[in-house]
Amino acid sequence: MILRDQCLHHQQHSWPSFIFQNYGKYLTNYLISHPIVFKRYIQLATICDSSHIKSNNKIPQPKTNISAVLHKVNDLRLEDKPIPPMPGPNELLLRTLCVGICGSDVHYWKHGFIGNFVLKNPIIMGHETSAQVAAVGSGVKNFKVGDRVCCEPAVSCRLCAYCKDGQYNLCDEILCHATPPYDGTLTQYFIHPADFTFKLPDNITDEEGAMIEPLSVALYAAKRAGVEGGSAVMVTGAGPIGLFQMMISKAFGSLRVIVLDTNMNRLKLAKSICADEILQVHKDGNEEQLIQTVHQLMGKPIDITLECSGAPKMVRLAMLSTKDGGTVLLTGHGPKDMNLPMSTAAIREVTVMGSFRYRNCFPLAIQLVSSGKVQLKPLISHRFPFKQTLDAFNVAFKGEGVKVIIRVNEIIAQ
Repeated sequence: MILRDQCLHHQQHSWPSFIFQNYGKYLTNYLISHPIVFKRYIQLATICDSSHIKSNNKIPQPKTNISAVLHKVNDLRLEDKPIPPMPGPNELLLRTLCVGICGSDVHYWKHGFIGNFVLKNPIIMGHETSAQVAAVGSGVKNFKVGDRVCCEPAVSCRLCAYCKDGQYNLCDEILCHATPPYDGTLTQYFIHPADFTFKLPDNITDEEGAMIEPLSVALYAAKRAGVEGGSAVMVTGAGPIGLFQMMISKAFGSLRVIVLDTNMNRLKLAKSICADEILQVHKDGNEEQLIQTVHQLMGKPIDITLECSGAPKMVRLAMLSTKDGGTVLLTGHGPKDMNLPMSTAAIREVTVMGSFRYRNCFPLAIQLVSSGKVQLKPLISHRFPFKQTLDAFNVAFKGEGVKVIIRVNEIIAQ
């Protein structure tokens, strides 16, 4: 017990290894003459040293851990942060490869809050991530050093009623990358639970791997809305999530998909990818005429509308354009209060539902990309090395790009 207590504080070796390394000469002779004790020692060494053995087989760490840290509104800095420790049980140490910029990242940068999530202390930004396994903690069986992965950034408690019912995205104790007060992944190294990490096949690039997270948002929404073969789908908002939902709808076999937006460049991109119809919406346009135009272009009633803009005008249009008994799913987050035709929707039995993040969607999202049913590369408009992170955020803020990727793994000049 004295030996065991002594090595509990040893930071690099668990106690069977420590004993053997420091008392091996005496221990070897004893174990040879006591086979039962020897067998038990081997069992203990295997269990207790598993984390150490796996963690030693790691990619060499740099002396720095450069991170993009948001201190306050309009104050985003690249600075050195402590290198994470070795991963614990069920954890991975990950080396970041690529990170996509999300609208939420930009919103925190420019406003300091989203809803009840308020920036009070500095946090590392980024949550759309591809990475490489640098070290493996104890109990992890499905990953090895060098594996390329993507990360589900919102980690639930796994214990509450929502988690046990499979609705873990609604967990009250969920921790999400780059959502105050939790750090994100625009950093060279970070720790992440293995059960919220997914391997990337060889035919998915690092950049595409970083886009699995927003694709999963769209995938969850489409599944929740019931998009299926033969559906007539309207997508309102041609930002990244809207374009992802357009692609998912076609991959699910939708008969026709129409995409609406105010930005003609994004609509042209939608048309070039897979949209059957596009329609530019003007801020002062007549609502009734817009509804008629949608129906004329589609040639059939709208079964499902996937609303991705959050704009009150588009939410109204979704509820009024969708057929009787159809479904409107709200993915875009707009004003807290809106003037909406609720009684009209109720009389027509239009189902209006929301969606929040995703649950159990990453494996299918990876499969859709790997199989070629969903093409992500056309959405990448800008690529920046890590040292130009602020430039990348400015491009995203100005709406000059569609999906902006930061290549964290590119060497930063010292």
